[in-house]
Amino acid sequence: MSPNRATLAEVAARAGVSPSTASLAFSGAGPVAEATRQRVLEAARELGYSGPDPMARSLRRRRSGIVAVLIGERLLYAFRDPVMVGLLDGLAEELTSLDSGLLLLSGEAELGGPSANQVKQMPMDVAIFAACGLNDDPLVDHFLEREIPVVAVDGPLRDDVAFLGIDDFGGARALARHLAELGHEKVATLTLPLRPDGRRGPVDQARREAIGFADTERRLAGVEEVFGPIPAVEAAANLIEEAEEMAAHLLDTGERPTAILAQSDLLAVGAIRAAHARGLRVPEDLSVVGFDGIDTPWLGSQVLTTIEQPVVEKGRMAGRMVAELLAGRHPEDVKLAITTRIGATSAPPPPR
Repeated sequence: MSPNRATLAEVAARAGVSPSTASLAFSGAGPVAEATRQRVLEAARELGYSGPDPMARSLRRRRSGIVAVLIGERLLYAFRDPVMVGLLDGLAEELTSLDSGLLLLSGEAELGGPSANQVKQMPMDVAIFAACGLNDDPLVDHFLEREIPVVAVDGPLRDDVAFLGIDDFGGARALARHLAELGHEKVATLTLPLRPDGRRGPVDQARREAIGFADTERRLAGVEEVFGPIPAVEAAANLIEEAEEMAAHLLDTGERPTAILAQSDLLAVGAIRAAHARGLRVPEDLSVVGFDGIDTPWLGSQVLTTIEQPVVEKGRMAGRMVAELLAGRHPEDVKLAITTRIGATSAPPPPR
């Protein structure tokens, strides 16, 4: 037995077959008699050969078998977000048939996701921007310069990447119209991060003009098409606890709104908790609506008024777009359907 790592040629010689037959026996990619396959595997065990070198195989195929998913926050927070978990579940389901694996690249929220130093040397076939991706994100150019195609989930919005999203503007507008039809006039919004810098609190005009995330911008625009400019408070992360703290800016003022439009269901739950802590009833004293359509066990049996988006199907669709890119085709942009769910957290405003 060779003192170095055994080769496929040595296995083939030991089994009395050609190297091509030995390769097929390992890969399962062609017709090989079961007896021959077993003879090859037995020779491999005797020689201590564990299979073809994956690095050499990737060089021959010019594919790494890796699909990178970029997440704009620590994994600890990402995996507390049911939308992200559902997206990754659907994506992983589709990638199984492509013989590709997921590489999760995360970073501190203040950095907007992974840094260039993290990704510049990493092998990957496709990069997916998920829960991150400024419209001017320099990493997009980095990937495209390396001829790595990009799938943008909800953003960034660019002509040179494949886009997958939903009608954020239309969904937010539908919720705003629902509240307007109920008679609400004094409304406010609790937003997702406007930029990846960890900032939180009331949003002024300069901050509005600096919005970098396309989905956040569209959801704010949809609400303000109905109500015009309204008070807005920015959460630094999509967390219930963060929303509970930020909702204080809206509930502890003299001009308390009669309704809060939260840009996610987790933010809506936080706003409802903040209301309850102040003795306010939802929806009798304050209406609260969300966005996403996730399960909200924190609310008990109360059903949240929200926009439902197909998060697992979004992940599957991202996987199908990856398959198109790996086949050398550029997939069409996709906008998935959403539905409005009227629950028990919205009602007419309280009497003046």
